[in-house]
Amino acid sequence: MSSSETSALTSLKKRLPEKEFIALFALMTSLTALSMDAVLPAFPSITDAFNIADYHQTQWIVTGLVFGMVFGEIIFGPLSDAIGRRKTILIGISVYTLGTVIAMTAQSLPILLLGRVIQGIGVAGPKIASRALIRDLYKGAAMARIMSYVMVIFIFVPMLAPWFGQKVMLLGGWRWIFVAFLIQAAVATLWLILRQQETLPKAQRQPLQPARLIRDALGIFKRIDVMCYIGITGCVFSGLLLYLSIAQSIFQDIYSTGDNFPLYFALLSCGAGVASFTNGHFVMRLGMALLVKSALCLLAGTALVMLASALLHQGIPPLWLFLALGILVFFCQGVLFGNINAMAMEPLGRTAGLGAAIVSASSSLIGVVFSSLVGLFYHDSVTPLACGFLIFSSISLMLLFIARRYPSAE
Repeated sequence: MSSSETSALTSLKKRLPEKEFIALFALMTSLTALSMDAVLPAFPSITDAFNIADYHQTQWIVTGLVFGMVFGEIIFGPLSDAIGRRKTILIGISVYTLGTVIAMTAQSLPILLLGRVIQGIGVAGPKIASRALIRDLYKGAAMARIMSYVMVIFIFVPMLAPWFGQKVMLLGGWRWIFVAFLIQAAVATLWLILRQQETLPKAQRQPLQPARLIRDALGIFKRIDVMCYIGITGCVFSGLLLYLSIAQSIFQDIYSTGDNFPLYFALLSCGAGVASFTNGHFVMRLGMALLVKSALCLLAGTALVMLASALLHQGIPPLWLFLALGILVFFCQGVLFGNINAMAMEPLGRTAGLGAAIVSASSSLIGVVFSSLVGLFYHDSVTPLACGFLIFSSISLMLLFIARRYPSAE
C-alpha cells in the first residue's frame, strides 16, 4: 500500500460520522460567534453599570475580542502544527475560560475589555485548530462543503445570540451571559475529548523552530493567490464587524425597535444561514470560484442600492427596505465565508496550522482596522454601513481578479 493510500485510510479512521463531526465543530467554532453577538443586548446595561459617558466606547467590547483573536491566532496556528490539533484546542479553551471569568467579574470597563481580549486570545485556539483539523481530513470542494455546513450552525448561533443574551440577562443581569459562555465551552470540550481523535500524526508535526516558521510563513506570503484570498476574507469580515458594532444602535436608536432588536437581528442573519446551507449543495457542482465571484457581484450591487436608498431618505431608508437589502447582504456573506476560507487553506498542506493562523489573523486585523475606520463616520445613519459594504466588496472583486489571473506556483 502506498503512503498516500495509508494516509487516506488513516484519515477515514479518524473521521466521526459526518453529521456528528459537523455538529461538534460547529459548536466549537461558534464559541467565537456567540462571544461576539450575545453581549450586544447588554450594551445599555454595561453602559449604565460602568457609567460610560461615550456610548460609542461599547464598540470596543466587540473589537477587543477580535483584537485578542489576532494575537491568539498567531500563537495557536504554529502550536497546532507542533503539538497537534486536540491539545491546541484544549489549551485555547483554558485561556478562553480565564478571560471569561475576568470579564464576568469585572468592576470597570478597562477590566471588562481586558477579559474580552483574553477571551479572544483563547477562542483563537479552537477556531484555528478546528480549521486545521478539518483540513487534515478533507480537501478541495469536499472541504468547502463541510465548512459550509459548519457555517450553517455557526451562523445560526449569532442569529439567536442577541435573543439568547437578552433572555439570559433576565436571570440577574449581563454577567450571566458570560456564565453561558462557560457552559458552552465545557460541553464542547467534553464532546471533543470523548469523541474526536487527533488528526495530525507525530511524524507529520512541525517543531516550533523560529527559522522554520519564518521560512514557511514567507512561503505563504509569497503566494499571490493566498494573499488575495486573505484580503477578500478581511474585507468580508470588515463588513460583518462594522455591522455588529453598530447593529444595536441601528435597530434601537434609528428604527426604535426596542426589545424586538434580537428578532430583527436574527431576520437579517437568516440570509447567511440559507446561503451556507445551499452552498453546501452547489459548491460541488459549480465550484468555489464561480460562487465567490457571483456573491461578490451581488453584494456590491446590493450595497449600491442600499447607499442610494440611504441618500434618498436622509440616511434612514424605510425599515422594510433596509431589512430586505440586509438579508441579501448576509446571503452573500454566507456564500463567501466558507468558500474563501477553503480557497485560502487549500494550497497550504503540511503547514495548515500556521496557514490557518496567517489567514485568520491577517483577515481579522484587516477587519478590525477597516471596520473601525468606517465606524468612525457612524452617527445615527445607515449611510456609512452601505458605503462600507460597497467599498469592501469592490476591493474584494479586484483581489479575486488578481488571484484568478495570476495564481502562484505550488
